[in-house]
Amino acid sequence: MALWKETTTPAPATPGSTPPVASVHERPVTPEVAAAAPVRRPPPQPHARADGVESVIAANLTIEGKIEGSGSVRIAGKFKGDVRIDGNFTIEAGAHLTGQVIAAVVLVAGELQGNIESAKRVDVMEGGVIVGDVKAGSITVAAGSRMRGNVQFGWDDEKIAKLELGRTSDGR
Repeated sequence: MALWKETTTPAPATPGSTPPVASVHERPVTPEVAAAAPVRRPPPQPHARADGVESVIAANLTIEGKIEGSGSVRIAGKFKGDVRIDGNFTIEAGAHLTGQVIAAVVLVAGELQGNIESAKRVDVMEGGVIVGDVKAGSITVAAGSRMRGNVQFGWDDEKIAKLELGRTSDGR
């Protein structure tokens, strides 16, 4: 069913030819028709890079090792090892990571057994699991997520250093 108006205009008749038949197909768009048409939107990609480049460990892979670099990484499978990247790091729903994560932005929709350090932002999505400590500039925790460990957020390295120096000089 088309939701647009299609109109065919007749061409000028030439001597000795049969005149063309004009056809007009109009179908009014009623509220019922408009409501029946599904609105399709791509799933949200909260941590996609501006250039769209991202390394992916697919869902059917199990890898052990170390990830280091400056790009964004998305894990959909299983990975055992440490991750240290300058970009964004995503653990997809159903994925599993055992190791330490150091990244600018971390999104956890799967399971992480390990610590997150020095992140600007951490988002724990619905169904996401973290078993370990988190140190980040900010953290967002969705309903339905789980975590076991300590969380520190809202502190930058300078503030932490000043507080630790202040405690040692006071004797506390």
